[in-house]
Amino acid sequence: MTAILTGSWNYPTRVLHGPGRIKELPEACRLAGISRPLLVTDDGLKATPMIAAAMDVLAEAGLAATLFSGVKGNPTEPNVTAGLAAYRAGECDGVIAFGGGSGLDVGKCIAFMSGQTRPIWDFEDIGDWWTRADPAGIAPIVAVPTTAGTGSEVGRAAVVTNEATHDKRIIFHPLMLPKIVISDPELTVGLPPKLTSWTGFDALAHCLEAFCAPGFHPMADGIALEGLRLIKDYLPRAVADGGDIEARSRMLAAASMGAAAFQKGLGAVHSISHPVGAIYDTHHGMTNGIVLPYVLAFNRPAIEEKLVRVARALDLPGDGFPAVQDWLLAFRRDLFVPHTLAEVGVTEDRLDELAVKAEADPSTGGNPVPMKAAEFKTVIHAAIRGELGAGA
Repeated sequence: MTAILTGSWNYPTRVLHGPGRIKELPEACRLAGISRPLLVTDDGLKATPMIAAAMDVLAEAGLAATLFSGVKGNPTEPNVTAGLAAYRAGECDGVIAFGGGSGLDVGKCIAFMSGQTRPIWDFEDIGDWWTRADPAGIAPIVAVPTTAGTGSEVGRAAVVTNEATHDKRIIFHPLMLPKIVISDPELTVGLPPKLTSWTGFDALAHCLEAFCAPGFHPMADGIALEGLRLIKDYLPRAVADGGDIEARSRMLAAASMGAAAFQKGLGAVHSISHPVGAIYDTHHGMTNGIVLPYVLAFNRPAIEEKLVRVARALDLPGDGFPAVQDWLLAFRRDLFVPHTLAEVGVTEDRLDELAVKAEADPSTGGNPVPMKAAEFKTVIHAAIRGELGAGA
């Protein structure tokens, strides 16, 4: 039986999902109130046929689009500043955030900052800082993901590196949520196997951390479990055959599900991955994949019961924590994720710095076991050396 790959839904925003739906980009812009879009992407995608096709379809529809591609893999505030200059020079009235997590995040930040007078760091996800923003100064956004990982297309925040402090900061506002998402699996076909895997591990970390986060949010829990099941079933297929449209479709859905689920919270995996990425410029999803089993081991006393449910949902052999940990270790070993942070250049001489930054990360509050710098130092040290010990 042929799988159904096309659907349109509103959760949490309007999502147009299915092969070939990129052709609906002009109509999506019109529905979002955009007539002069700034298409934001990264330099690696700039010269690809998909960007050329998107610009052509916009021009054919009479939409005067400007292209901006000055986005790094771990985006920085100067990327946003340069994009704002392009936005204003093109007299744009909205943003098409097009690409992986970096392109999506910078695009969202450009739209958010287009009408603000305060610096971007004044809108970090701390307390009610988002209320400092002028809502009328936030331009509409259409999001087009080309990787199945961050889920930023359905998120209300963006991650930007502060180059002065080597910190990844989360910028948040409810109106940063894109008006419309075009989730076309054909746009992800060209992603190489390693990047397919690493972005998939970002989605996996979102689902697993959200499910393990404390608090009562059964909707997020249900979404997280189904997202994990989709990743278990379809990420190996997408890595093995990049042209498997069914697998690509399901992974795009799982990525959006992970981002919807983590409104419940994240945890120490992201708290560690953010400073590691900011200091060592590692791929975020890959770093999550490396760190995951070490954080699970530390959190074990608090998540034993939850992992029984994860093991059942994934139909794993065995039960509870051992079944999930064994599956995760094998899953990442088969999908190009290193076992240790040392393998990606992380050294013990910056252990104290990483631990302090991890403690300060906003994700820390969602960890099932409270953590300070001393606990983070223990977990990061284990992840550098590859030592999977007992829990907290």
